[in-house]
Amino acid sequence: MDDETIITAVNRFEGIIYRILIVLFFVVIIFAVIELGWLIVVSLTTPPVIAGSFLENREILNIFGFFLLVLIGIELLGTLKAYLRENVIHVEIVVILAIIAVARKVIILDPLTTTEFTLMGDGVLILGLCVGYYLIRKAGGSDQKDKSSEDCLANHPK
Repeated sequence: MDDETIITAVNRFEGIIYRILIVLFFVVIIFAVIELGWLIVVSLTTPPVIAGSFLENREILNIFGFFLLVLIGIELLGTLKAYLRENVIHVEIVVILAIIAVARKVIILDPLTTTEFTLMGDGVLILGLCVGYYLIRKAGGSDQKDKSSEDCLANHPK
């Protein structure tokens, strides 16, 4: 076998694996959205502990955390889709995903049990990711736009 045949076989194999991953992500996201909807319904229909409020703080944080988890899944799906189209992984999207994931972690943290070192570490991690994102955007030019944002705006009338 020559090198070109091996490279072609590896590329086909990668394409098959990425397509399988996209289908699996699709299934996971569907079930995650169903579970998120169920979580909201259950949270709103259980009797409130404090009179006059529908959701407790912990329930709201749980819903926000789950919501962000679904968004992370959707962005990962978009990353896989972009790789299939362009055969390139967009570092900018991966850094945004990391920022969202750390933000989710910070949102669902229990301040009573979290140590100050964990909070400082998360802060340094967020700062590092944001600086990295800024540098990536600066290196790529500020005129680049996120295609998913353009698609979203193009599909909605003004």
